[in-house]
Amino acid sequence: MDRDTVEPSVTSLPGPKATEWVEYHQQTAATSTYVYEFVWDITKDAIGPFCTDPDGNVLLDFTSHVAAAPLGYNNPELKARLDGLDLVDPMKIAGQDFYVSTGGTPETTSLPGPSHLMDLLTDATDQYGLDTVFLSNSGAEAVENAIKVCYDHCETPKYGITFEGAFHGRTLGALSLNRSKSVHRRKFPEISGIHDVPYSMAGLEQLRAKLDSKHGHVPADQVAFLILEPVQGEGGYRVPSEEFMRELQDICSEHDIPVIADEIQSGVGRTGEMWASDHYDLEPDVITSAKALRVGATVSNDEMFPDTEARLSSTWGAGDILASIQGALTLEIIEEQNLMSNAAEKGTYLRTHLDRLAERTNCITDVRGLGLMTAIEFDTKDNRDAVVDAALAEGLLTLGCGKRSLRLLPPLDVTERELDLAIDLLDTAVGNVVGVAQSRMN
Repeated sequence: MDRDTVEPSVTSLPGPKATEWVEYHQQTAATSTYVYEFVWDITKDAIGPFCTDPDGNVLLDFTSHVAAAPLGYNNPELKARLDGLDLVDPMKIAGQDFYVSTGGTPETTSLPGPSHLMDLLTDATDQYGLDTVFLSNSGAEAVENAIKVCYDHCETPKYGITFEGAFHGRTLGALSLNRSKSVHRRKFPEISGIHDVPYSMAGLEQLRAKLDSKHGHVPADQVAFLILEPVQGEGGYRVPSEEFMRELQDICSEHDIPVIADEIQSGVGRTGEMWASDHYDLEPDVITSAKALRVGATVSNDEMFPDTEARLSSTWGAGDILASIQGALTLEIIEEQNLMSNAAEKGTYLRTHLDRLAERTNCITDVRGLGLMTAIEFDTKDNRDAVVDAALAEGLLTLGCGKRSLRLLPPLDVTERELDLAIDLLDTAVGNVVGVAQSRMN
C-alpha cells in the first residue's frame, strides 16, 4: 500500500467476512459501545490513516482509535525501531514495583523502557515543575491515581470539583467525576462530595460562590482537587476560552486547590502542543495521560505524591514492557518529526475547509477544535448520526461526541492530500444526508 496514492475503496460495509467476525466476537463479548461494524484486518495492508477490512475494503481512518494511535497504522519509523526487539516472555511483568532493563545501561541501551518513559514524561512536563510519575495500564487508572494522590495530599479531604460534560473514565472513582451521559453512572455507587459546575464563565462564577468563605457552602481547605479536560472530549470537543482558563487558575491559586488536567485524549501532541494545557495560562498540579502514550500515567511533583510505601501500587502498572517502549518511542518520534507543528498547521487547514463546507449547508452549526482535535456540530443528533453512517459508506471512519457533534482525529503526521480526501468524503456524506432529508420534507 502506497500512502501517497492509496484512496478509500468500499464495496459494501460490513461485507460477509466482516459480518462473520462481528458475530463471532459478540458470541462471548459483553455489550459495549459498538460504534460501527467495521473490522480492521491486521493481516492486510495499512499505513498512516489507511486500513483494510477482511473483505478488502480500504478505509480512511480519522478516529485514530479515539486518539490511541497518534502515529496511525504501521508507522515506518516506529516499526524500524522495534525491528531490533526480540519479543520475550513474559512481555508483561509486575511493573511499577519491579525493575526491567532493556540492555546495557540506561544511557547506552538501544531501546527505551518504562524508566525512560517516565524520564521523558518529566521532561515534557518540566514547565509545570512535575518531576514524578506513576505508570498504570489505562487512562481510568491514571485518573484514579490522580484523585488518590490529591486526597492523600489534602489535610482534610472531603470534596472534589468537576465540570458538566466531563468524561474521565469508566472505573468507579472516575465515573464519579463524569457528567457527560447518565448511562455512564446510573445505578453505580459514587464517591461522595463531588460538586460540578458548568464548563463556562458562568460556571466559574458559581464555583467562586461555592468557595466563598462567608457565603459559600464548600470549605476550600477541604477541596482535594479540581479536575478538568483542557478540551472536553466525550462531552463534545468543547474548547474553552483563554479567559476561562485564567479565571479557573486564579480561583484554584487563591484557594490552594490542586488542578488535575486530564490530558488522556487531548495530550501527546494532539492539539499542536504536547499538552492542551500548554495553550493556556494553566498550571496543572497533576497531569493524567494515556491513549497516545500507550500506557496510563499520572504525573505530578514529588511533594504531591504520597511518600509512604505501598500507598500507591499496582501489580501490572508499568508492567507492559512493549507498550512502555512504544510510548517512549512515540514521544521521541513526535519530537523528532516535528509532528506537533504539523498538527497545528493541518488542524487549521482542516477547519478552514470544513467552515467552507458548513457555509454550503444549513445542517452544520459549528466547526471547532485545537490542532488535530476537531469537531463538526450538526443541527440535530439524527443528522450527525446519519453523516457518520454516510461517511462510513464512502470509506471514512469518524466518531460522534457530545449531543450532536462529529469528531475527527487523524494521525499527527496526516498529509494535506489525506485531509482533502476526508473533506471530499464528508462533503459527499453531508450532501447525501441533506438530500435525503430534503426529499422526505418534500
